[in-house]
Parts: sequence; C-alpha cells; structure tokens
Amino acid sequence: MINYTLHPTAIVDEGASIGEGTRIWHWVHVCGGAIVGKNVSIGQNVFVGGRAVIGDKCKIQNNVSLYDSVTLEEDVFCGPSVVFTNVYNPRAFVERKHEYRSTIIKKGATLGANSTVICGVKVGEYAFVGAGALIREDVKPYALMVGVPARQIGWVSIYGERLDLPIQGDGECVCPSAGERYILTNSFVYRSVM
Repeated sequence: MINYTLHPTAIVDEGASIGEGTRIWHWVHVCGGAIVGKNVSIGQNVFVGGRAVIGDKCKIQNNVSLYDSVTLEEDVFCGPSVVFTNVYNPRAFVERKHEYRSTIIKKGATLGANSTVICGVKVGEYAFVGAGALIREDVKPYALMVGVPARQIGWVSIYGERLDLPIQGDGECVCPSAGERYILTNSFVYRSVM
C-alpha cells in the first residue's frame, strides 16, 4: 500500500523506501535503494540516486539532483536548482564510481537556489548557504555562507535570522524572532538551552 503522494509522471523504482506523508511531484525519478523519510516534499524534475538518503521533513525544490553518497538529515531545505556532485575529478572516459565522496547536509540546514556543494563536505546544523554560493569546504553549524567560493559572513539562528555575533572569538546574543540565546565560543556557535 502506498502511503505517500506520487504524481502520475513520477517514477519510483522498486527497492526505494518512501516515508509516509511524502509528496513526490512532476517528472521526479527516485532510484531503487534510495531512502526518503516521512513528510518530505520533492519538487518537479528532481533525481534521487540509489544511494542517496533524505531525512524526514526535508523540502527539495525543483531541478535538484541528489546523487549517490549524498545524505540530507531531517528538515533540510534545498532551493531550486541546487547542485550536488559525488566525484571530485570527473572524466567521461574514466570510471570512478568506487571513488564517490560522501556529502552530508546536517539537520535544519538551508541551501539557497543555484548553490553548488562539492562532494566530500559536511554542511553543519542550521547553516544557511546563500543563493548561488559554491561550497567546497566543511561549513560550521549556524554559519551564514555566501559567494564563489563561499565565505562565512555571519551566523544565523535555527529560524534563519541573522545573529549579532562576530565571525570569530566569543560573544552571545538573542535571536530576534524566537528570543533564544546563542553563544559564540572558540569560533563555534551553540544554542543555549534555558
């Protein structure tokens, strides 16, 4: 019994695991072996490889390809046309499937429209990657990244609000939306549990 929504033009290969409440829209292809969590939204023209993992409540906008060895933890947002890779130095005439590098996008992170994530990196919890940015190195939790190549220009809360903190050093502030406290220590941000 199918307990998810599947548009008639979408293809889900045998062996794919799709969680309850997930919505799969026009012209999507989910390969056998892929794992898709509960309550995920997969937009038009998305490709999900057989060794890709998508956590619960992710939102994947149109024209995104999640190749083998890409993992999205829960609550990840991928804007339209986000690009992932899985081979660092591809050549059409060289077989490199045994060289795939794992890419992990941690819980709650946002990848803006047309951003590119080079394989083998980790984007930290609740990080925010701006539209069009090129991520080629690991991103710290709560970091705000922009540019090509991407550079950190600040910090964001779990609500995506910019935090009034220096990029390095120590400090603390309160999220303007939620009133939660964030602490910067040794150039890493932590959300304070009150």
